[in-house]
Amino acid sequence: MQIEIDFEVFKALTALRQHEGDTYNHVIRRILKLPAPDAMPVNALLGGVKLNDVAEAVMQRPATINALARFSDGAWFNGVFFPNGTKLRANYKGQTFFAQIKDGHWIDSNGIVRTSPSDAANAISGTNVNGWRFWHAQGPADSTWRRLDEFQ
Repeated sequence: MQIEIDFEVFKALTALRQHEGDTYNHVIRRILKLPAPDAMPVNALLGGVKLNDVAEAVMQRPATINALARFSDGAWFNGVFFPNGTKLRANYKGQTFFAQIKDGHWIDSNGIVRTSPSDAANAISGTNVNGWRFWHAQGPADSTWRRLDEFQ
């Protein structure tokens, strides 16, 4: 079975995934407040409903629209969404470095756009570094810092 959805719906569903093992089916079931499937086959889960119809139903719920809208402003790295206003920091050789997600981009403290956490880490260290272990993030509504690899 093949289900067609547009890119905006795909992005919104991806942003609502809670972890790598979280399927799009699980996301849609949560949005629609359906019980968790107990190893039901996919065709039984969808009950013959096309994903486009499900997406349309989801988009008609104002609360869902508001929840999905917050994922339109920010940056995606390796399938992980960081909203605008996310603060980033890293400690390297006794010095603390900062960056932020602004206007959908990773911007370092020098105002340079970085293409990934590793790109930003490499710019600081001068060598290949796993940026997901190098950087910590604090979301706009968060009070704690978390290492980026915790988001994957």
